[in-house]
Amino acid sequence: MNYRHIYHAGNFADVLKHAVLARLVVYMQQKDKAFRVLDTHAGIGVYDLSSEEAQKTGEWQDGIGRLLEAELSPKAKALLSPYLDAVRELNPKGPVTVYPGSPKLARMLFRPQDRLSAMELHPDDYRALARLFEGDFQARVTELDGWLALGAHLPPKEKRGIVLVDPPFEKDGEYLRIADGLAKAYRRFATGTYCLWYPIKKGAPIEEFHQALQDLEIPKMLCAELLVRSDRDITGLTGSGLVIVNPPFTLKDELHTLLPELKKILGVDRYASQRCFWLRGESEKI
Repeated sequence: MNYRHIYHAGNFADVLKHAVLARLVVYMQQKDKAFRVLDTHAGIGVYDLSSEEAQKTGEWQDGIGRLLEAELSPKAKALLSPYLDAVRELNPKGPVTVYPGSPKLARMLFRPQDRLSAMELHPDDYRALARLFEGDFQARVTELDGWLALGAHLPPKEKRGIVLVDPPFEKDGEYLRIADGLAKAYRRFATGTYCLWYPIKKGAPIEEFHQALQDLEIPKMLCAELLVRSDRDITGLTGSGLVIVNPPFTLKDELHTLLPELKKILGVDRYASQRCFWLRGESEKI
């Protein structure tokens, strides 16, 4: 798929991923005890939407660009405010030109006791990420294959945490690799909340991926998907999904509010759709 993120930063897939990540962070902060966010494929942390790469695709205009200008219901506005306020904080003069990647967004939402472990294997991206968090004692940046972090860096010493797995999908077999990685991580840190991102495109093995996750027999896994267009005429990204393992009990109802509005705002054609359902655990669909 070659998902070099600068070309896609702030697109509809980022909107879904980061809206949910922000909700997970807010939920963890209901308790005073510290927690850690482990980001296995962290990227460079912040993205210049005025860069040649971002301008080449312009995907952010149909993602965060639309969302910032949209009229939201009061409930959706409240749920999205941690995420959108962070984006606005990086763009104090108005038009959005800077977009936070997952590690930067999480860090912006932290309390003094919360911690970040960000993994990045690409040498140039690692150096950019390390510069971003240089001198920040709440953030640790490591040049490491994120798949290895699921073993070496779990469980966190805080014993509470969010593990974000957001691989670039540059190689075949990444869907099943996520399932294998989750199996190994869950054995080490069964109480953690895992947020697993995946792309949806024509021919993607989504059913097989879901089945592989179900076969792990982890008690609670919630799935959320947002498709913004039909796959009839394109071979690229048409949607994206998240699997949340050990989701907060509030997340199901929050997604019930957010997904229909995101579909309405971000949908490109009449085939846009959304769904949220339990892969394991509760039987009812949203």
